[in-house]
Amino acid sequence: MSKSYILAIDNGTQSVRALLFDLHGNLVDKSQVSIDTYQSREPGWVENDAEAFWQALCTACQRLWANTTVPKELVAGVVITTQRGTLVPLDAQGQPLRPFIIWMDQRRAQQTTPLPWWWEGAFRLIGMRGTIDHFQREAEANWIAQNEPEIWKRTDKYLLLSGYLHYRFTGRFVDSVANQVGYIPFDYKKGCWAPDWDWKWQAMPGIKRSMLPDLVPAGTPIGSVSAQAARDTGIPEGLPLIAGAADKACEVIGAGCLTPEVACLSYGTAATINTTTAKYVEATPFIPPYPAAVPGHYNTEIQITRGFWMVSWFKEQFGLHEQQIAQERGVAPESLFDELVNAVPPGAQGLMLQPYWNPGIKVPGPEAKGAIIGFGDVHKRAHLYRAILEGLAYALRESKERIEQRSGRRITRVRVSGGGSQSDAAMQITANVFNLPAERPHLYETSGLGAAILAAVSLKLHPDFATAIREMTRVGQVFHPQAQHAKTYEALYSQVYRRMYAQLQPLYKAIQDITGYPQRNR
Repeated sequence: MSKSYILAIDNGTQSVRALLFDLHGNLVDKSQVSIDTYQSREPGWVENDAEAFWQALCTACQRLWANTTVPKELVAGVVITTQRGTLVPLDAQGQPLRPFIIWMDQRRAQQTTPLPWWWEGAFRLIGMRGTIDHFQREAEANWIAQNEPEIWKRTDKYLLLSGYLHYRFTGRFVDSVANQVGYIPFDYKKGCWAPDWDWKWQAMPGIKRSMLPDLVPAGTPIGSVSAQAARDTGIPEGLPLIAGAADKACEVIGAGCLTPEVACLSYGTAATINTTTAKYVEATPFIPPYPAAVPGHYNTEIQITRGFWMVSWFKEQFGLHEQQIAQERGVAPESLFDELVNAVPPGAQGLMLQPYWNPGIKVPGPEAKGAIIGFGDVHKRAHLYRAILEGLAYALRESKERIEQRSGRRITRVRVSGGGSQSDAAMQITANVFNLPAERPHLYETSGLGAAILAAVSLKLHPDFATAIREMTRVGQVFHPQAQHAKTYEALYSQVYRRMYAQLQPLYKAIQDITGYPQRNR
């Protein structure tokens, strides 16, 4: 029998999924384990024990084998995709020295190391010094070195979650180029660790090259499943482990977005817009594009950090009614939110939301906050929920226009993936705000599918990416713009939303100065 299945493991922010795909992009079997072990020892901190990540992955895999009818011997290989920017230090024996610091964590280093005068002068001249300062303070390695110096002294390896899981599977410190998204000394243009003279090493003086894993292109076989990993996961010993890519990068190709005119919107915990391009394009000046899953390509990503996390926020703060009804019906509360949206006309009767629940680096800046304007006595919870979805769509449309301007390429198609794409209301709002058809991929698990595409090409089960994407991805439902509603959104977007941040920015800065939130870099 030919080996015609791929096991993709997707270790996202909210859960770990073990996913079996065939070579036509069909999800044959799935097991999902929620991650409920995050810790917050201080306000704004988000951590998770390394062993908790590993045990969730093992449980997902064991449950998959317990319920699938696919024989293990038909699985050709395994590939991992993970959340990004989640880091852990290991000692010389390969043991974690502290919990992972998760990408959502808000702690910042308090001191910065001065750079050589020539770097300082150059960065000030081109207006990049604030970006460098942000980089230094956000770097988890700098925080650990300053606040947990004994741990940092013992640090022998410093890994992203992807690199750690590769190590647990193979015993090797190897990671994919396409996983390198975080505050690390990586050259995003060349796709390798930064050269010795690069400013990033001096901005994070505690990191040495020996601490970092070897890098290989996405799709490279990096080892085989060890005996111990096989016992833990039930995955056959010796099965090839293929270098994957970060979850957003996998999501882009899993949604079939291989060329610059097709944008992938990700409605996940973080909402993003991405295109795939062979050209290095900084959609935001001085902020590099990330490595794409396709080697030698880039993703022109712009991110709304809290994205569809805001749906969870709404559920927790205002969704008790839906939670109670959902419990009675035996359904997810989110499935009832479309009813809320449809109870309110497009434009939410003038309620406008700017979705900057997290500060940014440049656009928005570090002082940014969320805002809701236009309240009147007609507005209820349903208006607020609709305004959340509309605000996210406005922000992503603005990001689309920045990508088009910087790349010189027009985006003509929009494909939407991630958990939020399962909402028909969110899809229709997207089509109307963008005034473009919003295409939903044929399945929800696009990150896992993108990872499976990488493995299929690597294992020669498909000859190249174009073939694999053609065979394994397709459009499901398409939501077309509704002319009258698109006209309403165009007016609100151009006359109100586009002006909100500039009008409110001075007030955000005043709030920051008075209250200290968001924390100002000092």
